[in-house]
Order: sequence, then structure tokens, then C-alpha cells
Amino acid sequence: MARVRIVDDLVTEFRERRPIRAGSLIITVYGDAIAPRGGTVWLGSLIQLLEPLGLSQRLVRTSVYRLSKEGWLTSEQVGRRSYYSLTRAGWRSFEKAYRRVYAEPHQDWDGEWTLVIANEVPNGEREAVRKELTALGFGTVAPGVLAHPAPSHEMLAASLQDLDVQGDIIIMHARNDGLATSRPLNRLVRDVWNLEALSAEYEQFLERFRPVYRALKSARRLDPGQCFLVRTLLIHEGRRLMLRDPQLPEDVLPSDWEGSAARLLTRNLYQLTYALAERHLSSMLQTADGPLPEPAPYFYRRFGGLS
Repeated sequence: MARVRIVDDLVTEFRERRPIRAGSLIITVYGDAIAPRGGTVWLGSLIQLLEPLGLSQRLVRTSVYRLSKEGWLTSEQVGRRSYYSLTRAGWRSFEKAYRRVYAEPHQDWDGEWTLVIANEVPNGEREAVRKELTALGFGTVAPGVLAHPAPSHEMLAASLQDLDVQGDIIIMHARNDGLATSRPLNRLVRDVWNLEALSAEYEQFLERFRPVYRALKSARRLDPGQCFLVRTLLIHEGRRLMLRDPQLPEDVLPSDWEGSAARLLTRNLYQLTYALAERHLSSMLQTADGPLPEPAPYFYRRFGGLS
């Protein structure tokens, strides 16, 4: 298979970063590639898979050990081989991230806002509530009041239940009087969610991956190993931004917002590389029972549906 030079350049640039955050990269690979295919792999095959990204055997072993200590992974010894699986807590963390990283763009917005009033939450628990709701895209619009125009009500309810504060929270729905949006509201949105800084980071993401997409799109044949590397770095770089993205409707976003273009590029590049990347994963990774199982059905629902 012909290799695409710009992909080699992308990988070289990643390998030269210091420090390489191996644990974060391993989490990316587990969440994007291993979780949909059973969540368990032989450590030796994982080491081989990650070597092209600059992770040495020692670094992978050390990072996996730390992830186990942090509750992300659990290990099982079969003969002389170690197999690492996601813990239940790891699965739940991936499930939350999954909905934000691989979600479809927001549909038409009806102009309604969801307000969460947390003034009755005990003082020692308010910061945990704020952090959890911020991770869901909510912004603090006033002391003790968080808001989002189109949240996942299912995830909101689950988060409040996990924190055991559902009895102390007031949830209300509101509309901007008159038009759904206004200049003061748009200014508030820009400031509360710090969209300018995030948009600038999205712009850098586009500059890095647009040339890669164009090169792969025009290539006659693609290399499965390169497709895996592109897909992995795409999600590794993208999830850092998308998990901070409040995923607001376009109606309230600034005109120079780059997040929508970045999500579209991510979907298109993922669509282009995922099938050959899966072939590479099948050839590289092993479980105690042999090759990886086929991806679960939910895998193919990413970005609105993989074809």
C-alpha cells in the first residue's frame, strides 16, 4: 500500500512532542478502538500497536500500570501474558465522553434554555456540581445558576443522581423574551463559555488536519496502518477540544466560530479512515480468545452513522 507523506509528517510531529502523554493516548485508543470491540487486549499487542506513535515498551507498561492504579483498567494474567480490560468506572467515563465526541450536530433549536439553580446544594458539594455540569456543557450565568440551551436531559439527570444532589437542585426552562437570540445574549454566551479561546484552538486543529484529509481523499490507495494513526491522532487531538465544547446551537454561536467546521472535518476524516483502521486493529491486537471481536453495533452510529 502506498504511504501518504503528510501522514508520516503528522506522526513525526506528534512523536517529537515532549512530554508524550502516553496515558492520555492509551485512553484515546481504548475509548475509540478497543472499547467497541470488547474492551480487552493483550498488553504485548498493544505495545506493538502504539510503537509507531513513539511509545516505547517501557513507557506503555508504566502507563498501563498507572491507569490500573487510577481505576481505568484492570489486569488478568493468563499464562505469561497480561490482558488489560476497562473497569466498570472506565466504561462509564467512556460512555459520557462518547456522546460528546461522536455526537451528531445539534438539530434545530426551539429557543428554550435549561436553568439549573444550585443555591440549595450544600456548600461543600457545589464545586463538584459545577464541574460536573460544566463537563456537560453548562455555563455559569449567575452565582449558583448554570444554563444550557440544548442539554442532554438524560445525562443531566444521571449526573445529578450520581452526585446525589437531585433533591437540592431546581431545574427550570426559560426563553429569551422576544427573539430567541439578541446582541446582549450573544455577548453573554461568548463570555460565559470563553468561545474565542476555544475557537482559536479549533482553528489550529483545522490547520493540522485539513491537509491530511485532502491528501487521503486524493490518494488512490490507503495504507491501513496509516489510517489507524490518522484516526487515532484525529480523535486524540479532537476529544480534548470537544469535551470542552459546550455544543451550543448555531443560533447562539458567534459568526466566526470554528467548532462546527472542525466537527465536520472530524466526521469526514473518520469516515474516510475507519474501515481500514479497523482492518489494522484486527491484524495487530489480540485477546485471550484470539483476535478482537467485531465492533459492537453502536460503533457504526458514530457521527450520525458510518457507511
